[in-house]
Amino acid sequence: MAGEIPDLHAMVRTGTGKGAARKSRREGNVPGIVYGGGSDPVSIDVPFNALYKRLRQGRFMSTLFNLKVEGHDDVRVICRNVQRHTVKDLPTHLDLMRLKRTSKVSLFIHVDFINEDKAPGLKKGGVLNAVRPEVELSVTAGDIPESIIVDLTGLNIGDNITISSVTLPAGAKATIDRDFVIATIQAPSGLRSAGVDEDEAEEDATEE
Repeated sequence: MAGEIPDLHAMVRTGTGKGAARKSRREGNVPGIVYGGGSDPVSIDVPFNALYKRLRQGRFMSTLFNLKVEGHDDVRVICRNVQRHTVKDLPTHLDLMRLKRTSKVSLFIHVDFINEDKAPGLKKGGVLNAVRPEVELSVTAGDIPESIIVDLTGLNIGDNITISSVTLPAGAKATIDRDFVIATIQAPSGLRSAGVDEDEAEEDATEE
């Protein structure tokens, strides 16, 4: 089931053209437009501070938002373009595209690791190295998974977890067309720095 989709609040912008856009910026907003989804385009204003905070959090262009505009039904949108000031690099305009529940969209999905207590490698002092704490998936807008679950049961020091070894949510597909590594179980840092190989590390841990 999809996780909670963040809200993006906006207001309908009265007037069109450069004059209206400049007025919007003077009032502390970023002008934008919402289009697609079988409905007419709507000009909007997004509060600058709220938008800037979202941009600083990262992944803005690949995050699905629940757009809330007074007088309009909530709609799911994804940003397709953010124009920025050439000198200050601050947002000056954004384009949002409406998505139907059946639309395909690429989003970064958080990876959750389970059953760490059932991984022999971790019990022996190994360290879980999350190479990709998020993985970009192509998913259906109406069925966005909350996370990707990686089961660590039975994994030992030196084992790699690749995307092919993970059961992805129904209808989801990785956007990278190769078998990439999500995480590894590494030997304890002390053993790695001392040059002790993994087999010796396992033997030592067993003797303890």
